[in-house]
Amino acid sequence: MTAETSQTLDRGLRVLKLLADTDHGLTVTELSNKLGVNRTVVYRLLATLEQHALVRRDLGGRARVGLGVLRLGRQVHPLVREAAMPALRSLAEDIGATAHLTLVDGAEALAVAVVEPTWTDYHVAYRAGFRHPLDRGAAGKAILAARQNGAAEPGYTLTHGELEAGACGAAAALVGVTGIEGSVGVVMLADAVPERVGPRVLDAAREVADALR
Repeated sequence: MTAETSQTLDRGLRVLKLLADTDHGLTVTELSNKLGVNRTVVYRLLATLEQHALVRRDLGGRARVGLGVLRLGRQVHPLVREAAMPALRSLAEDIGATAHLTLVDGAEALAVAVVEPTWTDYHVAYRAGFRHPLDRGAAGKAILAARQNGAAEPGYTLTHGELEAGACGAAAALVGVTGIEGSVGVVMLADAVPERVGPRVLDAAREVADALR
């Protein structure tokens, strides 16, 4: 803490982070122990956060993240999209294929940013807002692979014909970005993904991850 920061706000944000990291909620006592403050302080923090619907407490008294966080979360996609666009443009122009940023939305993969190359005669039409199951297509499979590998250095995933006949894809997961689970990839009309595309997609995913940290 410095003279320019708010101790109360810092504690409130730490409460939200602690609650976001558990599926079962936390009691006042558990929060008190984790924060290193007395229970009275925790009660006040929770009461304030509840007023803004950022925290809710169940009948057993365990605190959980509230639905108000979702309203804040709706503003995340535009910010993520803006940060990713330079790397996506470079990737699309370099490879000559449609580049995309895909994020997890429940059990689906959701394309939140798409850039098409400007110099090709034809390319795959792929639109922001397109959804597909996580276990189909390069974008979703790259995310699932990253889940299995944890913090290990990611690779890239290649697929063919899983989402559109005659189209193949390459994608690499975003790694090391707190609170965001997604991938960067390309989709193209080809029998197979050219050899240089996978490493180039991996580099683009690293660029986007760096921009989001």
